[in-house]
Amino acid sequence: MKRWNGWGNIKTEYPVPDSARAYLTSLFGTLDPQPDAVFETVLKSVPATHLHYHNLIDSSPEARLTHARGQSMPDWVALRSGRIGAFPDGVANPGNEEDVTDLMNYAQKVGAKVIPYGGGTSVVGHINPSKSDMPVLTLSLEHMTRLLSLDEFGRTATFEAGVTGPELEKVLKENGYTLGHYPQSHEYSTLGGWIATRSSGQQSYKYGRIEQLFAGGRMQTPRGMLEIPHFPASAAGPDVKEMVLGSEGRMGVITQAKVRLCQVPEAEEFYGVFFPTWEQGTQAVRKVAQDEVPVSMLRLSNPQETETTLILSGKSWVGAADKGLRLIGYGRMRCLLVFGATGSAGHVRNVRAQTSSICRRQGGLFVGTVVGHTWEKSRFYSPYLRNTLWDLGVAIDTAETALPWSKVMAASEAIPAAIIEAAGNFGAKVLAFAHLSHVYRDGASVYTTFLFRRPADPDELLALWQAMKKAASLTIQKQGGTITHQHGVGIDHAPYLPAEKGSLGMDAIRAVCKSFDPDGMMNPGKLFLSEDLGF
Repeated sequence: MKRWNGWGNIKTEYPVPDSARAYLTSLFGTLDPQPDAVFETVLKSVPATHLHYHNLIDSSPEARLTHARGQSMPDWVALRSGRIGAFPDGVANPGNEEDVTDLMNYAQKVGAKVIPYGGGTSVVGHINPSKSDMPVLTLSLEHMTRLLSLDEFGRTATFEAGVTGPELEKVLKENGYTLGHYPQSHEYSTLGGWIATRSSGQQSYKYGRIEQLFAGGRMQTPRGMLEIPHFPASAAGPDVKEMVLGSEGRMGVITQAKVRLCQVPEAEEFYGVFFPTWEQGTQAVRKVAQDEVPVSMLRLSNPQETETTLILSGKSWVGAADKGLRLIGYGRMRCLLVFGATGSAGHVRNVRAQTSSICRRQGGLFVGTVVGHTWEKSRFYSPYLRNTLWDLGVAIDTAETALPWSKVMAASEAIPAAIIEAAGNFGAKVLAFAHLSHVYRDGASVYTTFLFRRPADPDELLALWQAMKKAASLTIQKQGGTITHQHGVGIDHAPYLPAEKGSLGMDAIRAVCKSFDPDGMMNPGKLFLSEDLGF
């Protein structure tokens, strides 16, 4: 059973060791966590629905509350304080494409706005209803998870779009295949959601981002069903598939998708390398990417993230490792690289040798698989840390971008610094750090995490977060980065999109959305304000 006001399964916990609690207290002072709103109390705040009866729509207060918010910081503040603000008037649960068509026709008939819903994992407000005089229907694809076809000759598979990461991989691996798309939200995020937000998995260096994996599919729009045929390649004008990617529900509901597969690898290993400095680690990672060494992933943590990650892990070997590293010159400025090698046993050996050789030339110390396997085991478990920290009185959030290599170093320092400065204006202390989580020949993704003592007053907490988020976003743009590398636009990033796309680009995006959705019924307020279309 999922938590109604946090991340993941209610039975899964991420305990924080005493040493980590002491570390957080030393940073933020005495923590004073406030109790959260009680589910039964918040349930009473759900207003009456404005939707007429439909056999596929659940208008119960429970369904509407548990589909009202996602996983962004404003969502957490709203859920934990019990001040939700707006609820969908009902949650539709189609079982197939025919049901989706029926529900879309129903929504048009009653004048309802429609919010496509996958796993509810959005961290930028994709699934939030806005206050409106019009009824809002959340259309959940939770029951549309089937494998529709498997083409072993062409190595493609077609799934219904509501399939989650674990469900998809289980079915594929039973047939000897994998998609290899592993975002941190893998446990609950869905295939349709990945496509709608242009998702990137942790091993996208090998398997590709979702735009490389998405081969075709179907989307139910207010004007009818859009067929996206599969071609290995095409020069037939602008690619409609590219319009669907990143459309965030503004054009319709993705109902099924064909994806490109790989065979399940024979072997896979994750390794750790320590560098004396962030600069040396960054040079090594860039060299690996530009020499096209076929690693499956690279993740380089800056000094602050390296220290914090090791402390919060609570692993018994951390203390001894720290002493040993300091003795041989890997001290306060050390950085940790985790890299993966995936394929045949021989391929894994060759990748390890090539990568470790490049790292050694930049002062890297290869430490084998202990650190790498620790990361691997916790990569889908670490989001649960957010629940634990909140209960201790600490909030955590992230900002991410991608930039050319010439700007990576400056941005990786400027973004955390901007967050810290913004918090300082509120008299708040922040722990901010960065890592490179996805690398390319021409640049890398800079992913910034920040922890801070959460104020007792929800309004004060939200104001503090908004100041830090704005500072990070403006700094990203000033440094020449994209406003989002993998989380999408939603609500939180919409104010910054015009600066990236330009006025002509925004006009084109609005025009495409209006072509598919002339009356503006689909997911209003995401990507851009609905009034921008004249609705």
